[in-house]
Amino acid sequence: MQRPSSWLRATAALALIGAALPAAANSRAPVPAATYTIPPARIAGLADFVDGVMAQQIATREVAGAVVTVVYQGRILFSRGYGFADVDKGIPVDGMRTLFRPGSTGKMFTWSALLQQVEAGKVDLDADVNKYLDFRIPEFEGQPIRVRDLFAHAVGMSDVGDLTAPSVDRLVPYQQWMKSHVPQRLWPAGTETSYSNYGSVIAGYIVERVSGMPFPDYVEKHIFRPLGMTSTTFREPLPAALAPRMAKGYVVKDGKLVAEPFELFSPVMPAGSASSSGADMSRFMLAMLGGGAWNGKRILSAKSVAYLMSDSRANAPDLQGMAHGFFVVRKAGPRLVGHGGNTGDFHSNMILAPEAGLGFFVSETGGAGSYGGRTELTEALIGRLFPVDPAPRVAAPAGERVPVGAYRMNRRDYARPADPDNDWQVVAAGPDAITLVIDGAKTHWERIGPQLYERRTGARAGGPFERLQFYGGAGKWRMSLSSLPHVAFHRVKP
Repeated sequence: MQRPSSWLRATAALALIGAALPAAANSRAPVPAATYTIPPARIAGLADFVDGVMAQQIATREVAGAVVTVVYQGRILFSRGYGFADVDKGIPVDGMRTLFRPGSTGKMFTWSALLQQVEAGKVDLDADVNKYLDFRIPEFEGQPIRVRDLFAHAVGMSDVGDLTAPSVDRLVPYQQWMKSHVPQRLWPAGTETSYSNYGSVIAGYIVERVSGMPFPDYVEKHIFRPLGMTSTTFREPLPAALAPRMAKGYVVKDGKLVAEPFELFSPVMPAGSASSSGADMSRFMLAMLGGGAWNGKRILSAKSVAYLMSDSRANAPDLQGMAHGFFVVRKAGPRLVGHGGNTGDFHSNMILAPEAGLGFFVSETGGAGSYGGRTELTEALIGRLFPVDPAPRVAAPAGERVPVGAYRMNRRDYARPADPDNDWQVVAAGPDAITLVIDGAKTHWERIGPQLYERRTGARAGGPFERLQFYGGAGKWRMSLSSLPHVAFHRVKP
């Protein structure tokens, strides 16, 4: 689901800029045999398709700058920049060199680093995380958080704020931040999934503790350098060599694109302070699709990559859930895994189709519309490359009732009072349909199975088609959506 965004037309004249590929970027990597064949025409016209989508978004979605990178069968298919890295100076986005903020997409670097320590025998997936820390995470009902629970975002903790710093002189080291912001334990680990930035910070700290290296040094030496990712860093402020290539983040004020200061996420460094280029994200995707290796350099075993992409747990019985670090975007036809990321100014997504040997990374900045633009572009690419048909509609049997009412997301800061105005409302729309109301915006959903619904839209042929499921039963109704496998919604009012 997308948060509401305006449709104001950006006033800057933004250009489409293509990127040439250096020879090294085309080096082929060994990849697993494809089991899903993409028709050649979908690949041949893909760059033009993206150009068209981005031209429309620049005109209607307040996009200041964007990068779109696609890898396929062991090589970079294209990496293109759109709009401007600096609107005021007229500096266009270079699809290979301009840096963007991947936000939480960069957590995949952290999960990869942690698995390296598992491979080295220094970390046990079934161990209590406290074994590796120099402070204590409280248990819940006698149960600790295991390392594998971190990968599944199933730590049973409250969400927590204060993730950013207002200025460089007020930066707090993440090691200090995490010790002063231990969230409340709410339910047993390994049960209900609720996305946890804090859990990802723990993962990075474990890497630092068992390796004996500062986290940013470790990932540079053991992930970025082997893959030739010379334009990727967790460091803030940016190193002098990279700072001139950083795209500015933007908001829209009084109808004009206005540059924002460089965001500072060092308080939660392993969870979201990364900066990277399209070329570097390509190399990481190629390594993931290549069983942990690219261009003769290995960062993970094929077994570890398979673990990252395999199922951990799902909140809803008939919807996709979490892999390990990765989200499951689609269960099959082909299987898709990925990870999104949002800072205040940048909105990103990385999607991998291991069975097809294809992956793509997108990142956009601009006004509020660029948030939805990122999601729309992701869905457009999935729908073109891996089309599906809508599910058949199925009438409800006698006696099945829709659990209507108000639903509240399980991912929130429980130290603060809940805000009922943010609850999602479910309203019956006849015997076989519901209306979902979010912030006053309504969407229509039709029944396709037991307590399972698919969104009805005027969507392009091929989808993807969003699904929603109720589960849990009387007194403990829950709701999940296919696009949000990392959270659940609890019914708080019938």
